[in-house]
Amino acid sequence: MVKATFGLDENVASAACYVLGWLTGIIFFLMEKDNKTVRFHAMQSVLTFLPLTILYWIIGTIYTMMFFGAGMYGAYGAWGILSLIATLIAIVMLILWLVLMFKAYKGEKFKVPIVGDIAETQVK
Repeated sequence: MVKATFGLDENVASAACYVLGWLTGIIFFLMEKDNKTVRFHAMQSVLTFLPLTILYWIIGTIYTMMFFGAGMYGAYGAWGILSLIATLIAIVMLILWLVLMFKAYKGEKFKVPIVGDIAETQVK
């Protein structure tokens, strides 16, 4: 087995890049200097989960501001839409999180569309 960051096997380190989303992605990207596979998964984790997390936070903030600004019944339709969008983002993040960890652990180089290509160029 190929060793990587912290003495972990490459597949374990690759999967660990996704454990806490973009946070572990940043940690592994900064710590791993040689293993391009682990660096790819770390960068893909950051580029996938950081924007989704920020978008989720923004929608949550708008939702909260509307709730306190408009009162309990003031903007019910917009609340429903924002709630649906936030739920969809959370579901997408959960599915991506599970799939990416599983594929990385299996040693597969699964690339998220668009993000995977960008991550690949950052690792070279």
